[in-house]
Amino acid sequence: MTDAPRPHIPVLLEAVIKAVRPAPGQRVVDATFGAGGYSRAFLEAGAEVIALDRDPTVQPYADALGRDYPERFRLIRAAFSELAEVLADEAPVDAVVFDIGVSSMQLDQAERGFSFMKDGPLDMRMSREGESAADIVNSWEHGPLAHIFKLYGDERQSGRIATAILRRRVERPFERTLDLADVVEAALGGRRGAPTHPATRVFQALRIAVNDELGELARGLEGAEAVLPEGGRLAVVTFHSLEDRMVKNFLTERTGNTPGGSRHAPQVIETRKPSFDLQFKGSVDATDEELAVNPRARSARLRAAVRTDAPAWGRLAA
Repeated sequence: MTDAPRPHIPVLLEAVIKAVRPAPGQRVVDATFGAGGYSRAFLEAGAEVIALDRDPTVQPYADALGRDYPERFRLIRAAFSELAEVLADEAPVDAVVFDIGVSSMQLDQAERGFSFMKDGPLDMRMSREGESAADIVNSWEHGPLAHIFKLYGDERQSGRIATAILRRRVERPFERTLDLADVVEAALGGRRGAPTHPATRVFQALRIAVNDELGELARGLEGAEAVLPEGGRLAVVTFHSLEDRMVKNFLTERTGNTPGGSRHAPQVIETRKPSFDLQFKGSVDATDEELAVNPRARSARLRAAVRTDAPAWGRLAA
């Protein structure tokens, strides 16, 4: 077999394998292909893999797996939010796996514009289409900018940073990552011995906004619910609290484990049957052994569930 390039180690791999149980005759959807770490492990276990990714730069990794497993692997260029539509004509799948967030492969490519540590165009688009991070910081007004910095980045000084951005862009537009990082750092009064760069939260917020990551995740989870048959397995790895909270809330709702109301209040009859059963309570985090070889796993969490025979709930009103 050819050696596929491996620019990063897939996080929580052993836990994901345990949750997914890939085996000969099984069909697994790797909804966030990236560099193919999970896909390769599923293929090595004998499963068939259908991979999804909207990032065109992952093609070399897909080509390598296609050469190694021509009968059992294929990549579909699509966002994971399109999972239900893409797989509409496929036979039922046995598992769907998500690894949410930007990969170290993308962070290491300065030209992608994700990193505040490497100079590159202020882009951040996974698909290379649509509004870029530069478009946002150069055109959005103060209120919306401050809002996404606070909501998606949990940045306490969101208003101050938005003010600094508007003031600077009057002189010239933002085009480079380090330019924006420097403005954010100056707005916050420098690093002052902080363990993380002052622009960390702003860059995270911009990346989430540019790629509609939370909307994509919500639609992806609903899509997985739609395509998985009874006994189908769902595994989701997240890297920050916003994503993990969304997955937790989705599974809490779909497993029927929502908190009950007051015993004095009228009882509400729940007409929907649970569409998932949890594989385990809470989340699985990285072991000390994994963290020693893969620090990227520090904030990773895995949640997993098994599809019941109940109809999919579909999209619910907010």
